[in-house]
Amino acid sequence: MRLFVALEIPAAVRGNLAALIEELRAADTAAAENKARWAPPENLHVTLKFIGNVDAGKLEAIRAVLGEVGSGGDVELRIRGVGFFPNEKRPRVLWAGIAASPNLASLAAGIDARLEKLGIARETREYAPHLTLARFNPTGSSEKLRATAQENAAREFGTVRAGEFHLFESKTRPTGAEYTRLSSFSFPRAEA
Repeated sequence: MRLFVALEIPAAVRGNLAALIEELRAADTAAAENKARWAPPENLHVTLKFIGNVDAGKLEAIRAVLGEVGSGGDVELRIRGVGFFPNEKRPRVLWAGIAASPNLASLAAGIDARLEKLGIARETREYAPHLTLARFNPTGSSEKLRATAQENAAREFGTVRAGEFHLFESKTRPTGAEYTRLSSFSFPRAEA
């Protein structure tokens, strides 16, 4: 099973991001070999932890430790702006930015710490919340796409107030990734 932990994005915010994706896709004039793989709006989520491939026998233990995680209250997100990882000249990812309440980072860290007890490796990079809109393989994008992204660098897409996070399974299909929610975990709860 290929698993990850995430916050869901409400339909209104996904709709705003879908309009942006269509605008950016129309501006993507790169050669066919550099075309972006665009995220379907229904798959947009805020990843808290990518777990990766695990044996199905570990699922109940994962659910149990995720049930121990608290956030100190609802998580508040403001979806705003567009950019590229690692940079706009040779991008691998096109993203929408997230300004979040401080408890988002502590929620991600708590999930990471609990899963480490099960032998799931900790993240090596600092948590940087974002929404992946497209991936480039190989790296590269057209000048028109970069200009359109720059025009949207401060655009607002909406706010999110999350009171729960979710465990998802990701399956690769010929039509793209398919995500299935396996469990939901409500908060606020105090950290144990």
